[in-house]
Amino acid sequence: TFAAKEGVEDNYEEGARAITRLRPTKKDIVIGVSASGMTQFVRGALTRARKAGARIIFVTCDPGTELQTFVDLTIAPGVGAEVIAGSTRLKAGTATKLVLNMLTTGAMVRIGKTYGNLMVDVQTGSEKRKDRARRIVNIVTGLEYDEVDKLMKRAHWNVKAAIVMQRTGLAYPKALSRLRKAHDSMREAIGEDIEPRLRGMLQGHAEAKTPL
Repeated sequence: TFAAKEGVEDNYEEGARAITRLRPTKKDIVIGVSASGMTQFVRGALTRARKAGARIIFVTCDPGTELQTFVDLTIAPGVGAEVIAGSTRLKAGTATKLVLNMLTTGAMVRIGKTYGNLMVDVQTGSEKRKDRARRIVNIVTGLEYDEVDKLMKRAHWNVKAAIVMQRTGLAYPKALSRLRKAHDSMREAIGEDIEPRLRGMLQGHAEAKTPL
C-alpha cells in the first residue's frame, strides 16, 4: 500500500534539495504546482531553480499570492469554490492536470515527438506497440502492411527513420543522420507537412459515413 508523506509541502529545504538533485540549468524550465497558493516545498524548489538560471512557470488555482520574485509565468485556471470545501484535489486538481497535460503535449510537439497528430516517437518493445508503429507508418506512407513490416525491419523498428527512408530513399544510417540534422523533426527531415493530408483523410472518412 501507498500512503501520503505528510508535512513535505511545508518543508522549504526539501523542495530546494529536490531541485538541486535535478541539476537545472539556464536551458531548463521548472514548473511549480500548488493548487492553493505557494507551499513552502514549491517555494524552496522554485527559489533554487531561479538561482540556477532556469525559467519558472507556476500553476495554481489560487493566484492571490506574491509571485513576482519567483516566476516568469503564472497559469491560474479559475475553478471557483470546491464542491467539498478545502478539498483542492477535486476541481483544482482536475484543472491542474489539464494544464499540465497541455504543457507536456506542447513540449512533445516542439521537440519532434509528433508528426501532425501522430506520435511518431514510439517505443516498440511489445507487440501492441509494434502494431501501433505499423499503423502510423501505414498512414504516413500509404504502404500496405506487409511492405510496412519489411520497411520497419530495415529501420530497426524506428518509426521516424522508417518514414524518412521511405520518403527519401535513404538507407537507415543516412536517415538517422538526416533526422539528427533536422533536430529530430519529421517535418524538416522530409520537407513535408502531413496535416493537410490527415485533414483530407478525416474528411473523406466522415463523408463515407454520411448516409445519402
